Amino acid sequence: MKAEMEKIVSLSDGDSTAELQEYLSSLTDDQLITVITTSALKRKKIGTVIKGIFKGSPPSAPEGCSRRLLLYQHCIPLCESGDLQADVAADIIGLLMLETHNLPGPSLAQLASLFVEAIKGGMMGSGKSLELFPTVLTALAACEAVSYGKGELSGEEYKKQLINSLCSSRDVPLAPEELQFVVEKVLRMFLKLELQEIPPLVYQLLLLSAKGCKKQILDGIISYFKEQDLRQEEERKDGESMDLEVQSIPQDQLRHVEGTTILHIVFAIRLDHELGREFLKSFKTSYGELCPFSIALLLSVARIQRYEEQVFDLLKGAIIKSYKDEQLQQGSKFLQDLLPEHCSVAHMILDTVKNSVFGWDHVTQGLVQLGFFLLDTFGPRPGPFGKASEGSATIAKSPTQQACKLGGRILLEGFKVHEPIRGEILEQVLNRLVTKTASPVNHFIELFSDIVVSAPMILLESSSKVTETFDHLSYLPLATVQGLLKAVQPLLKVSMSLKDALILVLRKAMFSSQLDGRKSAVTGFLLLLKNFKVLGSLASSQCSQTISSSQIQVDVHSRYNSAANEAFCLEILSSLRRCLGQQADVRLMLYEGFHDVLRRNSQLASSIMQTLLSQLKRYYEPEQDLLPPVKLEPCITAQGDQVFLQEPLAHLVSCTVHCLLWLQSSRPSALRNTDDSDDDQDEEEEGYQSELQTILESMTRRMIKSELEDFELDKSAEFSLGSSVGVKNNIYAVLVMGVYEVLIEYNFMKGNYSKSRFEELMELFNRYHKLADILKEKSGKGRVLSKTPRSLLTMGFVSTLLTMLFRDSTLSREEALSVLRSSGEFLRYSVSVALQKIQQLEETGHTDGPDGQNAEKTFRFLCDMTSVLMWRYTNIPSVVEEAGRKEKRSSLSLLCLEGLLRIFTTCQQRYPDKMAQLLSAMDISDDDTEPDNGNVTEITFFYIRQFQRALFTQLSGGEEEFNSKEAQLLVSILSVLSRQLKPSSQQFVQMITWTVKICKETSFEDSAFCKGLLSLLFSLQVLYKSPAGLLLELCQDIHSQLGDIDQVHTVTEFTIFRAKHTSSLLLVLSQVDRVLDEVDWLIAKKKTQQALEKSSAGKEPLPLMQDPVEKAVTLQLGTLLTALNELVQTALLPGTCTDTLLRELTRTYTILTTLVKYCIQLCSGQQGVLPARFEKLVKLSGSHLTPQCYSFITYAQAKLLRETKAIPNLIFSIEQYEKFLITLSKKSKVNLMQYMKLSTSRDFRINAASLDAALQEQDGSQQEAEETQEPKHKRRKQ
Repeated sequence: MKAEMEKIVSLSDGDSTAELQEYLSSLTDDQLITVITTSALKRKKIGTVIKGIFKGSPPSAPEGCSRRLLLYQHCIPLCESGDLQADVAADIIGLLMLETHNLPGPSLAQLASLFVEAIKGGMMGSGKSLELFPTVLTALAACEAVSYGKGELSGEEYKKQLINSLCSSRDVPLAPEELQFVVEKVLRMFLKLELQEIPPLVYQLLLLSAKGCKKQILDGIISYFKEQDLRQEEERKDGESMDLEVQSIPQDQLRHVEGTTILHIVFAIRLDHELGREFLKSFKTSYGELCPFSIALLLSVARIQRYEEQVFDLLKGAIIKSYKDEQLQQGSKFLQDLLPEHCSVAHMILDTVKNSVFGWDHVTQGLVQLGFFLLDTFGPRPGPFGKASEGSATIAKSPTQQACKLGGRILLEGFKVHEPIRGEILEQVLNRLVTKTASPVNHFIELFSDIVVSAPMILLESSSKVTETFDHLSYLPLATVQGLLKAVQPLLKVSMSLKDALILVLRKAMFSSQLDGRKSAVTGFLLLLKNFKVLGSLASSQCSQTISSSQIQVDVHSRYNSAANEAFCLEILSSLRRCLGQQADVRLMLYEGFHDVLRRNSQLASSIMQTLLSQLKRYYEPEQDLLPPVKLEPCITAQGDQVFLQEPLAHLVSCTVHCLLWLQSSRPSALRNTDDSDDDQDEEEEGYQSELQTILESMTRRMIKSELEDFELDKSAEFSLGSSVGVKNNIYAVLVMGVYEVLIEYNFMKGNYSKSRFEELMELFNRYHKLADILKEKSGKGRVLSKTPRSLLTMGFVSTLLTMLFRDSTLSREEALSVLRSSGEFLRYSVSVALQKIQQLEETGHTDGPDGQNAEKTFRFLCDMTSVLMWRYTNIPSVVEEAGRKEKRSSLSLLCLEGLLRIFTTCQQRYPDKMAQLLSAMDISDDDTEPDNGNVTEITFFYIRQFQRALFTQLSGGEEEFNSKEAQLLVSILSVLSRQLKPSSQQFVQMITWTVKICKETSFEDSAFCKGLLSLLFSLQVLYKSPAGLLLELCQDIHSQLGDIDQVHTVTEFTIFRAKHTSSLLLVLSQVDRVLDEVDWLIAKKKTQQALEKSSAGKEPLPLMQDPVEKAVTLQLGTLLTALNELVQTALLPGTCTDTLLRELTRTYTILTTLVKYCIQLCSGQQGVLPARFEKLVKLSGSHLTPQCYSFITYAQAKLLRETKAIPNLIFSIEQYEKFLITLSKKSKVNLMQYMKLSTSRDFRINAASLDAALQEQDGSQQEAEETQEPKHKRRKQ
């Protein structure tokens, strides 16, 4: 072979390429291979030989191409064989690299396949030739087309196929550390690849996961997409702020890639359950690892039956924990400063809903399930006796309420964007409304209402489902029916078929055997009357009462079908007239609804007023000389011995009065604009109006003349609810009082500030007051009526009345108003009714009577009342009203103050965004410094100062002048208003400073007031900084006030504590518990973080830097231990305080044990490094607190005459703490036990009395042996 080699070298050096080509063609493939092998092994001119072969094999000729390919195919295995010297192999690979780009596509494809097969077969010995592989791939990518199978692919596509094939290295035998290396390498490559290349690579990685590294692979994929989502979000925000379109990755492309990846992972989990278990395990430790992508993945995995329950439980736990953590963090400045902003799982889930628009059909089903799962799990629970609490709070506050609201939002957003799931969502919501009759369904009604408002036309496509639900109306609870009909009301305006179906159902319900069924029919008919306008009805703003949060504004039933509407409305009215013969509850609903119907459909006035007039005449005594003017007997009915109310007469009169007043105030202006053609109608109206007016005037005159004896309700009457006569008299009394109230309102509104009219009004009130006193006196004895019947005065009237009584200074009205103002009882009554109305608004969200359901008007009345009550309280001090105190009841000032407290509380709950507006209405200041009404903090603080002054005045008087109730109300008001201040504001700091000052200077012996003041201090302190330092000061003062166990007294700072103040001490201990909660939460968070850092490689925390959370935990515990050290030396009174302190001590040691366990975990991973200050904490607990605890236990055992579990629990927790300290000492090589003192032996307790008796017996005995053996015997027994 030497000759051939020499020939190739010599020809290659010459100029004749044709001769070289001819010679190489004459050699067979075997001969050529032998030449290359020999020269390579003998290191003889191998470079020149290879160059010669390249020179004599032009790539343009087929023969040249095949020879070049042969050279590559032979040289690559030769270099990997290990027979060549390293430098020779390097030279060969270098030469081959230079000529790779000259190879044609098919040759490159064959060469690349050779590499892939060699890698998969594990034939790459030294791996030297792998340097050539990227060059081959690069050249291949540059090719336009390469044959692949039966078709063709571009070079780029062929390269991708090769990479995927190569990455599918499941055929390659790998050791665990090699597998880990491959996985890490591939995951790092993700960032360098194009988005479209990710799903195939993920697929190959998942195949590889069968060999191991499951967690690493899943975590890597999820963290990649989490990063991409964050990047996209940042780009979106940047784009919004700069008004630029900045997108490195198109959103739709990213979402589609994510969707494909999710499908791959779910498919892999179906086949490999071990992968599924590993996937779920990684989320069980911390919800912090969740992101929109992983939530979408979880919901897709939930479609696999065996994982469904686990996934939803996991998400439920994560959502609740997220809300709880958020609540804890928001309520503590200490935690806010320490930790970054909370990551909300709710936001992630709602992001997942948004992202699922991009064809994530495999996720949508999971979203629907999750939504209903949250609504069912966290929905409102039935109250006592299975009743739902009336009215729902406007803001979801607790974590469970927020989780329930989130379920509704998921379904609503899903309904808007996903057409395929709409039918299912609607069906499930309506099914629950029908089937869940035993528990409240407000949350489902709210969701249904939102769906109707957001997509009414879409809903009409599924109107058959709504119609089916109507069939069940008469069997559903009344609250459900009312909610459902209000929600569906916008649809009735655009769908005749739906309206007709509802009317049919309501007509049937009218004859239902169930009372609730008939009440449902009345509700439905009234709703229809309010919403189908008859042509010519007044379209005034005062008519537009809101039924639901939003309505379809376009009224389809306009001019052309108003006649049909009128006929339809009159037909409904005739159906409703039948109800006037039914039970009182049904009639009551009619009377409460007629006024709203009239205002929205004034054309029905004649029909409604005639109905009311004829009903009223049944109970009205037409003979003008007869007293009383109303017949009470027909108003009741008897069944056997039982007496029932049949006709709510007062409500009937009330409804008539309000309808009449509204017609009289609105019609004159309307009538001026009408033609003469309506003369007949006008005459008819004037007819019934004047008749009603005559009746009401006559009733007023005769009710004033009537004595209580005329109603058989004098002092001698029986009011016991145990007898039928007593029940009848109670019903009569409530009806008569109601009629008095309605006539009071009517006469005030019609009186036009006439003195004689107001004198009549006072006569009515005196009769009312006399009857109310009798009822109160009689019920007080028999303990029957727990509270006054609800007043029939309307909120609007009460608001007007208060303004007139306290703030109207018009000269022309003064004489008339002085009639009302001169009666202290009438003033008290007016404020008391206002309180009752505000309380009803707070509890239910609405009040009785006209405008009671109108949130805007109610709020306006609330503002007016606030202004009046505030003016009355600040301008007439309670000290002036000595008479009130002598009579052992609240003075008028106190009632005003209570009203203000209720208003502020109600506003915060029902109108949270309107607090500044409410405060702006209180124009009471004669001060120069007017608040800036635009600034919530400033205006709130302005009024806070007013109340602070009032409280200071209370406290600066002597203890004799101190009014405890007023002081408590002022503290409660300050507490409510301070929630409006921003904790970062200067005013908030001033508020804290003032509260601390008051606490330090107050020394009144009033337990309830002191408790309120301390509560205020703590609620402010937690939003400003950690309360631990304050607790230490307070504990030192408690110690000083109550004395040491051996009674040593010192000077104290917080004189708020006295021996009687058990409640204040319990409040301090509850605050200790709160600090312990925060510490416990922080330690748990650190433990989770530590576990995550341990599991993820390359995230070792820096041991040199002190962790801020660890530092904060040790400092907090240190301060708490010092505070508790003060308390355990205090001579506490036996009872609740001692028990609570023992429990708090137990909890403190339990948390110290948790911290020790965390340090053990830390030491095992960090070469035994303990957190700084930890040793000091152990020293403090061991040498200071523990010995004092044992002394306190002895003191408690002597004081407590009963056994308590708290003592053994405390001893156990101390011993557990010491046990784990021993373990930590061994791990950390630090002797922590040197600070622990030997505890008292507590195996048994010697009963001193029994011991004395035994010793006396032994003295009388002669046997010495028995004397010595007795104790041993006793000890063994113990």
